[in-house]
Amino acid sequence: MELDYLKHNKDAWNKRTSHHIDSEFYGNEQFIKGKSSLNEIELNLLGDVSGLSILHLQCHFGQDTISLSRLGAQTTGVDLSDKAIEKAIELANLTQSNAQFVCCDLYSLPQHLNQQFDIVFTSYGTIGWLPDLDKWAKVIHHFLKPDGRFVFVEFHPVVWMFDDDFSHLKYSYFNVAPIVEPLNGTYAAKEAEITGQDVTWNHPLSDVFSSLLNNEMSIVNFNEFDYSPYDCFNNTVKVTNGYQIEPMQNKIPLVYALIAKKG
Repeated sequence: MELDYLKHNKDAWNKRTSHHIDSEFYGNEQFIKGKSSLNEIELNLLGDVSGLSILHLQCHFGQDTISLSRLGAQTTGVDLSDKAIEKAIELANLTQSNAQFVCCDLYSLPQHLNQQFDIVFTSYGTIGWLPDLDKWAKVIHHFLKPDGRFVFVEFHPVVWMFDDDFSHLKYSYFNVAPIVEPLNGTYAAKEAEITGQDVTWNHPLSDVFSSLLNNEMSIVNFNEFDYSPYDCFNNTVKVTNGYQIEPMQNKIPLVYALIAKKG
C-alpha cells in the first residue's frame, strides 16, 4: 500500500504547531511587539519588497509572511497544516497585518489560488517534505509573473546525510527513497511529548537546479553558507552569524540560497 505522506506530515505539523507557537525558539511575544522573523540571508536576497506581491510557500504559522507584510509587501502564505494556518490568521489579526493565508497541499495550490506574484519565497526546511521537485517547480512557475523572482533559502542537503547527532553518515545524498522516521519531540521544543511519523525526502542540489531550469526559470544567484541562523540541530556551537555543528564547524555547508527568474 502506498505511503500516505500527506496524512502523516499534516498530522505531525499540526502537533508541532501547538508547541511551536509559544516556544522560546520562535519568540512569538517579541514578534508580536514588532521584531522581524527574517534573517540576513533572505533579506539580502529579497531586497526592497515594498509594494510587491509575495507568495510564501510552506509558511508554518506565518511569522515570515507577516514580517514581509511589515516591509510593505502584499503577502499570501500557504501551508499544509490547518492548525498552523489557524494560528497564522490569529497572528495576522493580532498584529493588524494584511497578510492572507491558504491551507492546502503545495501541489494542489493552483486549485485554491488564482493570482500571480512578483516574488515566490520559501525557506528553511521546506523541500524535504516534498517527493517531487519537478511538480514543485511547476507550481512556482505557475504563480510567478513574467520576470518574477523565486527566492529560496534552504538547509543544505549535506546536513540530511547525517544522523541526528552528526556522528556518522546515515542517509544518501540522493533522493533514493522516502525517509520514514518516528516523530519524537521537535526542534523548537525537544522535550515535547509528540508522537507520530515524518515522511521526508533528500534532494541533491542537482535536482533543485534541474527542476527550476526545466521549468523555464534561470538561476541568477547561488551561494552556500557554513552556518545556520537557527539553533535547530544537535551539538551546535555559537558563531558570529548563527550556529555551526561541533566538531565540524566550518567544514560543511549548512545552508544554501538562490534566486531564480521566470523567463
